[in-house]
Amino acid sequence: MSEDIDGFRARARAWLAANVPDDLPPPDGPASRAFALAWQQRQAEGGWAGLAWPQRVGGQGLSVLEQIVWYEEYARAGAPSSLNSLFVALHHAGPTLIACGTPAQQAFHLPRILAGKSIWCQGFSEPGAGSDLAAIRTRGRIDGDVLVVDGQKIWSSFADTADWQELLVRTDPDARTAAALTWVICPMDLPGITVRPIRTMAGVNKFCEVFYDNVRVPLDNVVGGVGNGWATAMSTLAFERGTASLGILIALTLQVDAMMADCSATRPVMTARLARLSAEGAAIRAMAYRVALDAEQAVPDAGASLVRLAFAEFGKKVQAAAVDLYGVASPQVLGPHGRGHDYLDAFSETIAGGTAEIQRNIIGERVLGLPKGPR
Repeated sequence: MSEDIDGFRARARAWLAANVPDDLPPPDGPASRAFALAWQQRQAEGGWAGLAWPQRVGGQGLSVLEQIVWYEEYARAGAPSSLNSLFVALHHAGPTLIACGTPAQQAFHLPRILAGKSIWCQGFSEPGAGSDLAAIRTRGRIDGDVLVVDGQKIWSSFADTADWQELLVRTDPDARTAAALTWVICPMDLPGITVRPIRTMAGVNKFCEVFYDNVRVPLDNVVGGVGNGWATAMSTLAFERGTASLGILIALTLQVDAMMADCSATRPVMTARLARLSAEGAAIRAMAYRVALDAEQAVPDAGASLVRLAFAEFGKKVQAAAVDLYGVASPQVLGPHGRGHDYLDAFSETIAGGTAEIQRNIIGERVLGLPKGPR
């Protein structure tokens, strides 16, 4: 690290020490939305929002290395988890609009995202088409200057409190996959949209199913062009699988450090287990940093699936080790809301953003060059 980076780290650490909220984030609903927006607004006012976003779209224009240092200090300060209702806006929609959006779309949405004025959700998965986006059925029919959308989405995190949705629809039922889909910005207050929250086994209303009945979305909201939604969606998923999880990954490695400090010397098997987790976490962090730095000037490539797969499985191992170290009824496992959220929610990580099986297929085919599996 250069002296400039060390100075940046010191400034980040000092600002976080003075500004991290004392209150716990509410688990879900409008209160959770208000908390996330207020915290994002505080970061924006302090000059800590959009660190690696280009200056031309309102970001700070800093390097990915400085973004990594911010994530490190953010986790060490015990700041609110980045896996909140702003996650999609900051790590999916924003980067996708930077890469694929029109100047008008960027000018309207990106400053609002950074300033903590809007929440986004994702409308990709459907019943029967979870990780298989080529099989989605939600239709977008062009009618003049609008897309008329009919269908259903599921597992749309925070859709019950979102202002906008990154929505993937089928605009050409006869075309092959690459030309059949369109990525569109969908206002969540349009007539014909119904949102139903889904209560997870972790005890929160985090996911939702969304129904569309003759929903009229302006064609100006299409990102990347009609019929080019597959490529745009791949950009979205590349960001999600690559750099988006860095902050959470760093927090997990710090959790392992704390567990090692708490583990009694009289538990050699647990000590060895935590030592292996520490080594695994360090390796995944190194890989994640390399992927992030390699992709600094472009959309992350298929190698991001390596990070996504390793991070998801590592998270499950860490939370399982916490249960075995502290006990299922301990405050460390039950958490501030008494639900054992972190352990139960970890199971979703090998499903979200493309299942572990999908990630292995991508790694095998696009990274290792192995023959494609049966379709």
